[in-house]
Amino acid sequence: MRGETEVNHAVDTYADMVRRVCFYHLKNQADTEDVFQEVFLKYMLHDEPFKNKEHEKAWLLRVAINACKDYLKNFFRRNTVSLDSLYEMAAEIPESHREVLEAVLSLPGKYKDAIYLHYYEGYSAAEIGQILGKKENTVYSLLSRGRGMLKDILTDGEHSFRKTGR
Repeated sequence: MRGETEVNHAVDTYADMVRRVCFYHLKNQADTEDVFQEVFLKYMLHDEPFKNKEHEKAWLLRVAINACKDYLKNFFRRNTVSLDSLYEMAAEIPESHREVLEAVLSLPGKYKDAIYLHYYEGYSAAEIGQILGKKENTVYSLLSRGRGMLKDILTDGEHSFRKTGR
């Protein structure tokens, strides 16, 4: 592991170059900053000495490029929606469906995820289990309990899952 002064010197020397490479690949400032931090964390943890400054620079470039590619391949990044498009999608939802979507989004996380993936994205229980890292039978239980909570929310308009502690 490299020392703090060595890492700070590398950041001072190569920060602009790494940011440019990341921004070129990612075309997004927030993602660029995430990958930038990852690159210098890898630099800090890299134990092998560099032959010279050019070797160090080339190593940082290669790590930055690979980190950008990995970031772009990431499942969660590929399957996200920008907030702007989410607001546009919400505007397209008929009024009759809005209440149901709001009820789904008000569920506790584990139920909300299972219900959303099943009914809105069309995944099977087995696929949801793989995505969430849970057993298929656990997903069936989450779906069943989530449906019960939704029924309570939609019939009496209250968030009864808070009362039951689920």
